[in-house]
Amino acid sequence: MSHYQYHVFFCLNQREPGERQSCNSCGADQLWAYAKERVKALKLNGDGKVRINKAGCLERCEEGPVIVIYPEETWYTYIDKDDIDEIVNEHLLHGRIVERLLIPPRSQTAE
Repeated sequence: MSHYQYHVFFCLNQREPGERQSCNSCGADQLWAYAKERVKALKLNGDGKVRINKAGCLERCEEGPVIVIYPEETWYTYIDKDDIDEIVNEHLLHGRIVERLLIPPRSQTAE
């Protein structure tokens, strides 16, 4: 059994200017903080519930900013607070995948 119902990792990688895109240059740090606030406000945080974590590079920054939610290993991209709200309300609160924000598995994007 997992320690958390959902464990959410936000890529906060920051590359040097001129290098390839990084999630943090797309505002990931502010939206990570916002997600933590939303989860706490909804009382979804804590043992056996939801954990929002920072992560280093998840190697999908070109598709991002990105988050991955375990245990399902669901990858999402997002742009703003509305997207974060939708992920929190649909996936974390009701267990429903947000299809429009999904990033396909690598095996489907590598072709």
